[in-house]
Amino acid sequence: MELSIAFLQLLPEGSLQENLNKGVAACREAKERGADIALFPEMWSTGYRFPHDMKALHELAISEESTFIRRFSETAAKLDMAIAITFLEEHKPKPRDTVCLFDRHGKLVYRYSKVHICDFGEEDDEGVLDAGEVFLTRDLDTRKGSIKVGSMICYDREFPESARILMLQGAELVLVPNACPMEINRLSQLRGRAYENMLAIATCNYPSPHPDCNGHSTLFDGVIYLPGMPGSRDMCVFEAGSEEGIYIAKLDVDMLRAYRKREVWGRNHRRPELYGPIADKNAKHE
Repeated sequence: MELSIAFLQLLPEGSLQENLNKGVAACREAKERGADIALFPEMWSTGYRFPHDMKALHELAISEESTFIRRFSETAAKLDMAIAITFLEEHKPKPRDTVCLFDRHGKLVYRYSKVHICDFGEEDDEGVLDAGEVFLTRDLDTRKGSIKVGSMICYDREFPESARILMLQGAELVLVPNACPMEINRLSQLRGRAYENMLAIATCNYPSPHPDCNGHSTLFDGVIYLPGMPGSRDMCVFEAGSEEGIYIAKLDVDMLRAYRKREVWGRNHRRPELYGPIADKNAKHE
C-alpha cells in the first residue's frame, strides 16, 4: 500500500470564513492531485492566532459541531479523502489547540488536543489555552486500505514520550500540525522520533512569511535499513521549501510494515521497570 499525503502549507486569511473557503479549496486540489490524506498546519481556523483577552479568545474558539468543522467532514466524504483539520476548540475553562481527523466517509476518527502547550510565562505564549489529557491512536480507513494513525501537535514532538506512547498504541503514521520555525534541530527531533519508534511522521507547517514560521513541512517514513542495501538510508522522503503551496508526498506503508516486522527498534528490548522517573513530576536534574 502506498499513501499520498497532502501537506497544505498555506497562509491563513483574515477570518474564519476565509480560512474555511481556502481550506476546502485546498482539499479539492489535493484530491485532484491524488491525495489520500490532507493535513493542515496548526490551528488553521485562526491561523494560529489566539487573543490573550479571555472574552475575545472564547469568541474566536469554535466547537466540533460548528459549521467550520462540519464542512470539512462533508468535504472528506465528498472527496473520498481523509482530512486532518485543526482549530481553536471551544472548551471550559479555556479553549484548546485541537485536530480532528475525518476519514474518507466523513466519519470522525479522533479529536486530539495538544498535550504539551507552550506555557513559558511569556505574554504571547499558549498559557491562555487548556492542555489535552490523552494520546490517541485509531484505525484510519483510506481508499488504499487501513492504517493506524495518531497525532502530535507542534510542541508535543519535543517530548519523546509523545511518539513513544503513540508507537505503543500501534501507530504507524503520526500526523503533526505545526506552527514554528522548522530548523535543523526541530527537523532532527522528528527524524529521531521516527527512527526510535519505527513509524512515519508527517508534519505540516505554515509557510513564510507567516510569523515565526518557515515552511519545511516533512515526511519521515521511519525506514532506516533495507535488505541488501549497504549502510542506512535517508528517512526524509519529502521536505518542502519555505513557500506557500500544496505538496504531495508518498508513504510506502508496505515497506514500513515489513521493516517493523524484521527490525528491533521500538518495542523490543525495552526496560519499562526502570523508567519510573520519567513519570515522576518531581524528578529533577542532578
